[in-house]
Amino acid sequence: MKQEIIDKLPPDAQKEFLKLAMKLDEKTKQDKVHNDFLGFVKHVWPEFIEGKHHKKIAEKFNRLARGEVKRLIINMPPRHTKSEFASFLLPSWMVGRKPDLKIIQTTHTTELAIRFGRKRRL
Repeated sequence: MKQEIIDKLPPDAQKEFLKLAMKLDEKTKQDKVHNDFLGFVKHVWPEFIEGKHHKKIAEKFNRLARGEVKRLIINMPPRHTKSEFASFLLPSWMVGRKPDLKIIQTTHTTELAIRFGRKRRL
């Protein structure tokens, strides 16, 4: 709504409008966090710096969550947030969307699997 129209409203209507606008903004943020993996990442990790490869992997994870992708293999060089995304943030986001979801997580060592599992539960 244009600011000049809002300014013409009585003060009590302006106050009510601002409350509703804030609720809408909050709901929009919640929907983004719930329905978009990268939105979730930015919400839980505010210091995160996004790169092109993050957008690509996030789109694949979004398609996975919608059921459009059944199998996904991620090949990326070390230190590109592959493990952080796939072993910690993706399971957290998926379980947050569907609390009864069961996820099997495997790693090459038991210690690594336990560490990611504990981190996800925090």
